[in-house]
Amino acid sequence: MQLNFSRHLLRLFAIFPAEIRAGSNCDLMETSDRKNPTPNPRAPIVAIDLGEMRVGIAVSDELSISITRLEALPRTSWKQMLRDVVELVRRFDAQTLVIGLPLRLNGSAGDAALEACRMAEKFARSLAVPVYLQDERLSSVEAEQILRAEGHKREEILALVDSEAAAVILRDFIGGGGEKVLVPSSHRPEQTL
Repeated sequence: MQLNFSRHLLRLFAIFPAEIRAGSNCDLMETSDRKNPTPNPRAPIVAIDLGEMRVGIAVSDELSISITRLEALPRTSWKQMLRDVVELVRRFDAQTLVIGLPLRLNGSAGDAALEACRMAEKFARSLAVPVYLQDERLSSVEAEQILRAEGHKREEILALVDSEAAAVILRDFIGGGGEKVLVPSSHRPEQTL
């Protein structure tokens, strides 16, 4: 039996500070789970930034020392995105998947954050690796600044920004910046990796 999505969000956001939950469109409340830290994720780690048109991709090495920006994937159907992510997990022998959570600047969850939660829940049910949500506020702005500093032209920045944002998300995840949440899997994955 699948949990009601809003109840599922309660557990996902339970460890986020109150200021993130305040004003959120989600039906969120305090829980005692905040004291229970999430387990240390295993590497290599694949991170994705769910853009409207493209999905940015970055991957860490097995020691979580270096991060590589990969070519972004076109945003297509759920089935195609799952196939693409399964292939990335296999190709890099990834042990963890991180999905950027685009909270608003005030910490509330808008439509994009709710969509990221839904996608994370689907990935958690479909993959045999743990799935995390990582606060990604301003990751695209930081990604553009990094690409400009590297000397990329405007056209190149547009092509690279989604995957650079995924790299920023992954750096924050590995370095402990922002908040991260382990997405619970409601049942055994249908697809094993």
